[in-house]
Amino acid sequence: MNQMSPSQTQPAATGRAIVAPLGFTVPQDEKPVFHSSALTGGAPKIFFQVEEIPVEIADMRPIADDLDLDRQGFTLQRHETAVDDLYDDESVTSTYYDEITDIVKRAVGATRVVIFDHTRRSDSGTGAANKDGARGPASRVHVDYTATSGPKRGNDALGEGQVEEILAKGGRVVQINVWRPIAGPVQRAPLALADAESIAPDALLATDQVFPDRVGEIYQLAHQPGQRWYFAPEMQRDEVLLIKGWDTKDGVSKYTPHGAFQFTDQDPSAPPRESIEVRTFAVIEG
Repeated sequence: MNQMSPSQTQPAATGRAIVAPLGFTVPQDEKPVFHSSALTGGAPKIFFQVEEIPVEIADMRPIADDLDLDRQGFTLQRHETAVDDLYDDESVTSTYYDEITDIVKRAVGATRVVIFDHTRRSDSGTGAANKDGARGPASRVHVDYTATSGPKRGNDALGEGQVEEILAKGGRVVQINVWRPIAGPVQRAPLALADAESIAPDALLATDQVFPDRVGEIYQLAHQPGQRWYFAPEMQRDEVLLIKGWDTKDGVSKYTPHGAFQFTDQDPSAPPRESIEVRTFAVIEG
């Protein structure tokens, strides 16, 4: 899988750290499979065992300047969007997509960025509105793409055979999600992200994700000692998380596990978490 082995060094975190349960997948002999929300029309239907394990989740803000997509696999940035209504698909696919393209280009030095999807999520109970149905937070820790599905989805987005052509010319393709609160501060169901350098390759469990017209593949995550977790407390609307999901370059972190969690002392009257994530492929010329 070329995921980096656990590292001996990492940014020194200070400040707030909490303990909260994350949803991990229990390894099994058969390949895990689940039916997506697009197939079920509601919550995903899973056919494997999930275990909720309390882990320490550190505040990433004190180390934000040291975070690196090629090491930790995620970064936290400040960005004010010009879009007032992130539920307006026309504004999202025009103005907001242009903003995301610029963010990703600057983040990795890309010459081209292709946006192929966006999803809104809410833990309101009914979920957030999307063209393919309402979506709640993804509570199981996962990575959106794998060594198999990454290049396949890349060719779907960039054009048939484009990933291989870019690599043949000495280039690189990186899959990056950009996650933003629609409203802030986030007080429920924040996003936990693993330091990708702390994730051993055998903790990544290839899992079939069944859609109405295709079967995709993602990584679920098995819990192991030594995994390091972070979150950004009370994220605001003018902040974004960049999350790497797949990379053609060897010797760097390729897969960043992430998932939503609830505080153990959660205030039930806090407003629901609403967020939008935009999925991109960035092309870096050789």
